[in-house]
Amino acid sequence: QVQLVESGGELVQAGGSLRLSCAASGRTVGSETMGWFRQAPGKERDFVAAITWSGGVTYVADSVKGRFTISRDVAKNTMYLQMNSLSPEDTAVYYCAARLGPIAVQRAYYSYWGQGTQVAVSS
Repeated sequence: QVQLVESGGELVQAGGSLRLSCAASGRTVGSETMGWFRQAPGKERDFVAAITWSGGVTYVADSVKGRFTISRDVAKNTMYLQMNSLSPEDTAVYYCAARLGPIAVQRAYYSYWGQGTQVAVSS
């Protein structure tokens, strides 16, 4: 089992930045892919970005490319999402997820999920 705990969500003004963290524990994470998804009120949970734990290969959704950066610190078992130039459209609950295998954008392929952290961007 993998336990995931997100943190870093808060209220921020449009144009601002936030860094979300996802701390992983419970088992060796060396073979996993970890990702970020987000869910706005009344909408589906959408893929944001993912990273392979061992090689650090990343994939970022077109909707946030150029503004969001995903990274991980292997020594700390922690994944990050640096979010810049935030807009009200980025308001959502952000979820951390993990899966065994390569990067995937479908949420059904991820077996482990955190509880989510709320990001609110005011205009």
